[in-house]
Amino acid sequence: MIPVARTPRARLGGSAIATKALVAAAVAFFVLSGFGNPTNPLLADLAQRNAAVEAGQWWRLFTPALLHASITHILFNMWALWVLGPQIERGVGTGPYLALYLAAAGVGGAFFFYLGSPFEVAVGASGAIFGLFGVWLNWAVHRRNTLQGRMLLRQIGFLLVINAALPFLIPGIAWQAHLGGLLTGFVVGEAWSRLRGPGASRIRTAVPLALAALAVVSVLI
Repeated sequence: MIPVARTPRARLGGSAIATKALVAAAVAFFVLSGFGNPTNPLLADLAQRNAAVEAGQWWRLFTPALLHASITHILFNMWALWVLGPQIERGVGTGPYLALYLAAAGVGGAFFFYLGSPFEVAVGASGAIFGLFGVWLNWAVHRRNTLQGRMLLRQIGFLLVINAALPFLIPGIAWQAHLGGLLTGFVVGEAWSRLRGPGASRIRTAVPLALAALAVVSVLI
């Protein structure tokens, strides 16, 4: 489990500089993209277009995390990032946290590539944010025999059920990216829980980076 002692609602923000930077970057790109204008060049260049990924543009697994399609879209994702991210960042450090975010975005993108249509297009940080859900889910599972762990498990479970239902109610949600990000976060959280002692921070960074690299390789072979 990650070394945190409070629920995701506690001490929002804090000194979580990477979380603040990610929110600021998303807002900046939202403005630069014309508030999600689908004809904006940024969306054409950075959105995950599966046909472009198949043609070798592997970076499109990651760049969609910078983009959002509407005000509602970015507000929901940035709220989730602000609630879930700071404690993970404080618990494991900025480097491992950013590596997790990158890995969840990339693996989520790979899931969307393999499980989606060759002609589908996706934007949004949901895959990366579901990586944070995955870490919290892993933490809750490890603590399921405590009152705090059981409460958190119910909260996370409830949110995951809602998000699992949304693709059936709202067309266009990339559930594949959500699934890939969630599994990435859970696996990384499990690896983090087993790392102790000198050099643990470097290895905590290396684990998600290896998964991000694996996502790239998977779409290139």
